[in-house]
Amino acid sequence: MTVDGELRSETDPPTAPPPVPAPVSRATVLAYASVAVVLASWVLFGWLVQQQGFVDSLGEGLGAAFTLLLIVSVVGSVRQHRRD
Repeated sequence: MTVDGELRSETDPPTAPPPVPAPVSRATVLAYASVAVVLASWVLFGWLVQQQGFVDSLGEGLGAAFTLLLIVSVVGSVRQHRRD
């Protein structure tokens, strides 16, 4: 039975299983963890050492994280385009 309530006949071709995602390398996990630690340290530095407000420090850290994600996205798109 399908989601919309129609019965499948035995002559229907079987559906393909979803693709298995590629494993993530240790270097990638280490890089992401390092960036997370640096960003968290940056927020704490701004909040506790520079005496900024917590919201200001958090906004600065989130802005930096968003910028890094944007850069990774653009680089990934360029690399994918060159492969095709």
